[in-house]
Amino acid sequence: MVLPASVMARLAWRNLWRNYRRTLIMLLAITVGVWAMIFMTALLRGMVDDMVNQGIGALPGHVQVHALAYRDDPSINHSLPAPQKALLDVLNSDQVSAWSSRVKVPTMISSEYENRGVVLLGVDPEGELALGFDASDIIEGRFLSGPDDRGIVIGRKLMQRLETRLGKRVVVMSQSPANTIADRGFRIVGVFRAELEGREEGIVYAGRDVVQAMLGVATSVSEIAVLGHDYRSPEVLASSVRRVVATDVDVSSWRELDPYLSSMTWVMDGFVLVWMVVIFLTLSFGLVNTLMMAVFERVREIGLMRALGMRPAAIVYEVLVESMILLTLGLLAGDLLAISTLIPLEEGIDVSKLSQGLEMMGASSMLYPLLQWQDLLLANTVVIGLGLVAALLPALRAAQYRPVEALRKT
Repeated sequence: MVLPASVMARLAWRNLWRNYRRTLIMLLAITVGVWAMIFMTALLRGMVDDMVNQGIGALPGHVQVHALAYRDDPSINHSLPAPQKALLDVLNSDQVSAWSSRVKVPTMISSEYENRGVVLLGVDPEGELALGFDASDIIEGRFLSGPDDRGIVIGRKLMQRLETRLGKRVVVMSQSPANTIADRGFRIVGVFRAELEGREEGIVYAGRDVVQAMLGVATSVSEIAVLGHDYRSPEVLASSVRRVVATDVDVSSWRELDPYLSSMTWVMDGFVLVWMVVIFLTLSFGLVNTLMMAVFERVREIGLMRALGMRPAAIVYEVLVESMILLTLGLLAGDLLAISTLIPLEEGIDVSKLSQGLEMMGASSMLYPLLQWQDLLLANTVVIGLGLVAALLPALRAAQYRPVEALRKT
């Protein structure tokens, strides 16, 4: 005897609510488990996403173009000519959201009292802002007005180290291509803050044209930073750039430039799956217990259905339908609870008390949960899949009852 699906669903629904307390407890367990999976995954995704964005912002860009030897020896001797037509066509195409050429050299910066080794960035301010520098991070003064701006912008922490202030002059010294000392005086026109204190202390910004003149490199640049639309697939953009540059030019995606960040994204993807499986495997024991107790309570009923002609396969089907209903209700409640919990946290969670530890990992003091539909789909798939597997044991147990023996049970 094979009952219609609607009849089987109605029968399963009634069986679930015969012991409503047990069903409600199991629903609560599934709901909390699903909420925990999604909520914690969103927090972890947000932290990793922030680490990647901070890392890409420090590089910056999803792809960088350098002279072949620059990454091993980042000196002004390993420079690139300014972008030509073929490269400009790619840089101005739809697959690029922003790009800029920069002069990047190690320098010594000195005030009246102190000196520090820093990285000098000669930039085009418009391109730098497009790559991700936030103008609101300027806490004193202003950012550079153009590539020919004769001022310098330093970090808040560096200003404290140098014991100087806005408007004061500093001297920047580096090495020219002729292996001579190239130096210049700059007036501090702006002070910036950064999520990571290391950036405040280790980077200074000056106009690209001014730095090129100081070093005597005409229009040559150290790197070309290119920002795409999706940090998870930088190789497509890197391939487009490689096709139009010379063989002695190195084109690297952010995954090659920062292997640590790249490995973090892969590890995170694997950890999410393991996290979900472990959480729901724990819940599966409760699900198996609930369904098994429901089967034991209905031995006589199952025996009667078998005596009336219901096949063992139909018994298995009916118990699995009960499990599916239970899992679906728990999933809906868990999904809604997780989403409603995450929405108020969109503006970020202040974890500044852990800022030093997070900075070591490359994360900022504000944590922004990130809920991806792929993670939501994965969580729901794991719950349904493992839940039905867990329900097979009590379903098979119910199907093994013989009608005569089952009817004798009290």
